[in-house]
Amino acid sequence: QLAAVTQNKYAIQYIKDPTEKIQLIVVQQDGYMIRYIKNPSEKVQLAAVKQNKWAINCISCASEETKLNVVKQDVDMIKYIKNPSEEIQLIVIQQDASLIQYFNCIFKKVCLAMIHQDKYAIRHFKNPSEEVQLASVKQDSHTISYIENPSEKVQLTAVKQNGSIIKYIKNPSEKVQLAAVKQNSWVIQYISCASKEVQLAAIKQNGKIIRCIKNPSEMMKLIAVKQNGSVIKYIKNPSEEIQLASLWKIKARKYIKIKRKLPFIYYEWEHDEISSETYFKKNLKNKTKKYLNININYI
Repeated sequence: QLAAVTQNKYAIQYIKDPTEKIQLIVVQQDGYMIRYIKNPSEKVQLAAVKQNKWAINCISCASEETKLNVVKQDVDMIKYIKNPSEEIQLIVIQQDASLIQYFNCIFKKVCLAMIHQDKYAIRHFKNPSEEVQLASVKQDSHTISYIENPSEKVQLTAVKQNGSIIKYIKNPSEKVQLAAVKQNSWVIQYISCASKEVQLAAIKQNGKIIRCIKNPSEMMKLIAVKQNGSVIKYIKNPSEEIQLASLWKIKARKYIKIKRKLPFIYYEWEHDEISSETYFKKNLKNKTKKYLNININYI
């Protein structure tokens, strides 16, 4: 056998059950010769891939050590390795993260390592676990746009960092909506079906939000003008109660059309006699009650 393979390496294919020594002599000459050996031992496999890394394609059941040896020689060889282990995947992504596309099943530890390297890596993952999703949005909240059906916990983590992220979330829950508007009241414009509670939460933070709300209730208008008197300019046909609520806000003066039934307020305001909310309360509250049939105890 030894004389035969020494003279011609192809003789190995005609030898029935060649010894491991014979197998080693042959593959050390040409790694590809392993294709003629049935069930080669790990020692023979290693000898073959060391002689020629491409010999991995001829090994149907390569050992873990053989696979490791090949990727350490060249990470691109991952393309030819089926079901790479977690250790192999980690070695590969540390050198070239783009090769993750050749992993048919990605381990959680590998996913987390990838996200640490590249915050947008989650776009390569199919059905990532909640832990992986959270790691991704903590790195960058915008990555939620690459996650299909993120959990509520993931959504909350994202919008608490950046409320505008809610525009990437389909049908966010009221809890998520509230968290988003608390972080940034203007994101109310991205919420198609905001509840009254969400609308109120946004207005309480920023009265100008009233301009983004269709058909706001009287209560919403009141809260808005109390928060910022100047927003009365965004309210169509404000009631006398709304006008009164915003009157003492200095910035609101030019936006209020004083009706004839309140001439004393107009006069005193124009002559800077109304200098503070306190003055308004003490000196005008009783007078106003005579002219308006409204409740102004909220002032």
